[in-house]
Amino acid sequence: MSDEIVALARRWIGTPYVHQASVRGAGCDCLGLLIGIWRDAFGAIPEVPPNYSRDWAEPQGDERLWAAGQRHLIARPVSEAEAGSVLLFRMRDGAIAKHLGIEAKPGDSFIHAYSGHGVVESPLSLPWRRRIVARFAFPEEIA
Repeated sequence: MSDEIVALARRWIGTPYVHQASVRGAGCDCLGLLIGIWRDAFGAIPEVPPNYSRDWAEPQGDERLWAAGQRHLIARPVSEAEAGSVLLFRMRDGAIAKHLGIEAKPGDSFIHAYSGHGVVESPLSLPWRRRIVARFAFPEEIA
């Protein structure tokens, strides 16, 4: 399943960054990329996210992405690099975790939708690795 997830994610490369969107080739943000991969792999998404601003739930301090990951994905140890893993990043110390990516080459690269760049495969450099706060796997199948 992990290689399939990476292949699905790579199909999104080049999609422009569009906040709250999830349409391959037309636009997506980091959550939209994850939603699109879920749709490609499993069909209907398990939960429709509410509208969200670019600051997410920062004023309230709610870890909404982390909680959604725990509801719908399988938690993995942060230290266990694996292709197809969903990576959750905290972009600043003390801020909520609000960026997502898919690990492409374990410990080496990840695919994400990045403002100003669209969907790209980026090196999983030390600054990025330091920001990972959670790692999840997609379920093998939907119950």
